[in-house]
Amino acid sequence: MINILLSGACGKMGNAVARCVTEDDELKIVAGVDRAEMLCDFPIYNSFDDVKIIPDVIIDFSHISVLDSLLTFAVKNNVPVILATTGYSTEQIAKIKSTADKIPVFFTANMSLGVNLLCSLAKSAAKILGSNFDIEIIEKHHNQKIDAPSGTALMLANAVNQVFNDQYTYEYDRHSKRQKRSKNEIGIHAIRGGTIVGEHDVIFAGHDEVITLSHAAQSKEVFAAGAVKAAKFIVGKPAGLYDMGSILNF
Repeated sequence: MINILLSGACGKMGNAVARCVTEDDELKIVAGVDRAEMLCDFPIYNSFDDVKIIPDVIIDFSHISVLDSLLTFAVKNNVPVILATTGYSTEQIAKIKSTADKIPVFFTANMSLGVNLLCSLAKSAAKILGSNFDIEIIEKHHNQKIDAPSGTALMLANAVNQVFNDQYTYEYDRHSKRQKRSKNEIGIHAIRGGTIVGEHDVIFAGHDEVITLSHAAQSKEVFAAGAVKAAKFIVGKPAGLYDMGSILNF
């Protein structure tokens, strides 16, 4: 049995993870961390400073402000972590990577298996199509999402940019410019509205042909399922930085 500490337990994603865990006989949530209060089958602590239970793994779907206390607890107790929160700053990402020298850290911009497959396909397309195709990324999310562009859109852009030795720049807004599109750029566009869970399109526009790679999440369960899969994967692993490619062998 793998014992899970669920950070962000009272949120929508926390609830989705809890539902996934109840359907898996190999997993059990032994405690949660959340500032909100909710009746659960496990104890909820207000912060990591209050946690009295040492789990086998931490799954985090909370807020970027929790990162420091989460990592401090994880390192102190040698607990692997699954970081599924988005919107981290450059400094926070650097801290995540340095922490991976001490404990196993699973860090990805998107926990969906399908999105990570999309990322791999986009890299393959970029290798085949080369610089003769303009690349645009469109991401759509619900009207409550705070960060833009999404972490997933940036993950897709970074994956494609690696193919071109990171020579491309990212263009987020063209309305203030009166000039033609540059060849060495990737356009990234954010749409916010309604209850869109998450949709991502990677467009390769060439001469007289357009190739579009797409992924649409129909519910938050796909992200919860990916986090649960990551939790099973990372327990027992040595210190290091892992992502969905580590599981899927991309």
